[in-house]
Amino acid sequence: MSNDSDTFDLLRVPVIGRLLKWRHARTLLQIPLLILSIAMILHGLFGPALAPKNLATTLTWVHFRGALVLVLLCAGNFFCMACPFMLVRQFARKLFRPRLNWPRALRTKWLSAALFVAILFSYELFDLWSSPRWTAWLIIGYFGAVLIVDGMFKHAAFCKFVCPIGQFNFVASLVSPLEVKVREHGVCDGCRTKDCIRGRRDELVVIQRGCELALFQPLKAGNMDCTFCLDCVQACPHDNVGILSRLPASELMTDPKRSGIGIFSRRRDIAALAMVFVFGAMLNAFGMIGPVYAVERWIRAFFHFDHEAPVLGLIFGFFLVAEPVLLVGLAAWVSRLWGGSQTPVIPLAVRYSYGLVPLGFGVWLAHYGFHFLTGLFTVIPVTQSAAASLGWTWFGEPRWRLTGLPATFVQPLELGFLVMGLAGSLVVMHQLALREPGNRTSRAFAPWAAVCIVLFCAALWMMFQPMEMRGMLAAG
Repeated sequence: MSNDSDTFDLLRVPVIGRLLKWRHARTLLQIPLLILSIAMILHGLFGPALAPKNLATTLTWVHFRGALVLVLLCAGNFFCMACPFMLVRQFARKLFRPRLNWPRALRTKWLSAALFVAILFSYELFDLWSSPRWTAWLIIGYFGAVLIVDGMFKHAAFCKFVCPIGQFNFVASLVSPLEVKVREHGVCDGCRTKDCIRGRRDELVVIQRGCELALFQPLKAGNMDCTFCLDCVQACPHDNVGILSRLPASELMTDPKRSGIGIFSRRRDIAALAMVFVFGAMLNAFGMIGPVYAVERWIRAFFHFDHEAPVLGLIFGFFLVAEPVLLVGLAAWVSRLWGGSQTPVIPLAVRYSYGLVPLGFGVWLAHYGFHFLTGLFTVIPVTQSAAASLGWTWFGEPRWRLTGLPATFVQPLELGFLVMGLAGSLVVMHQLALREPGNRTSRAFAPWAAVCIVLFCAALWMMFQPMEMRGMLAAG
């Protein structure tokens, strides 16, 4: 068995580790975000209608998304750890207990992938970035969905099978540098209680719950489905679970049986979620550059559409169905033909599709990072304005000229993120090709490398087009 006791462990870092191991650490992180969520809802419903002057739109569409991808890049899924929706759920569960198990037919990622697409579609159709009121109702809807789903169903059904933000985080965290993981497997071999999954009890009273997402630590492999809640850390009686460093994207290069998940190459639903993640990144970026309007005008004229919804439907169909089927399917067929693999085309496409995740994350990172960094300081005048509307004048007059870093500074970072994503995908694809039976690694790898380069070039072209500065007064 492997021994990870000598690798970097965040929980052994002075102060930070002690804080994270504290039983109430998650609550401590959730409370500020819950207060902030309430402020965003109230300001979204009752504050200025102009998006760049409202906390709901500015924090949601400029700051939250950018901070999210940067934290995923540098650490891991800590936003799920600090999720305010789960804090409300915990309070609600003190009043009533869920009785049902999540339906077996829905224990896949198909529903959450569809909801992920629905969020992307609604963002474009309803111009959510420009509507504080709609953004506030979206946040309210999220709280309501959590209470309904987890109020009826046991364990963490909403996180594992429903939450679109959580699924984004799960896929993105596949390339994160940290993982909640067993330190020494030998200690687990001698454990009889399995508290990390069962929880600790005093007779019939649960003192500390185990992993609600059904990830048994000794058999857990990677970050998929892990919310970094650290319940396993609290439950382990041997102090044998840490937040350990690992090679980013390394879990995409192997295909073991994973606790709570199974085998990646057999999970077409997770592969479909990964494709929504990758090609959704391209689609979301394309929706913010000038050529999209020319495409929309052409579709309207050709099909004589009077409404935007069917126009967007065709664009989404191209990006999220036609494009991935064509590129991934063709690459799988050519790779099988050239590489001499005996694996059928669809299973081969499923296995290699995970290799595109680093590139997709690079696109999200370049896109969201651009908006976050160029609008870095916009939260200051918006907060000053919100405080002034309540009669709190000690923050001073709103400084609306504050924006963020200049685009000329941010664009090289965008390029770096894209190159990093491309390099990650090429490495993963090559490792997957090495593991294919036979000795035609270069031939099996070539078509997948071509797909990566095509997507990289398309992303590069989009990132250096003039991009809408949505949610900012500097939009033009």
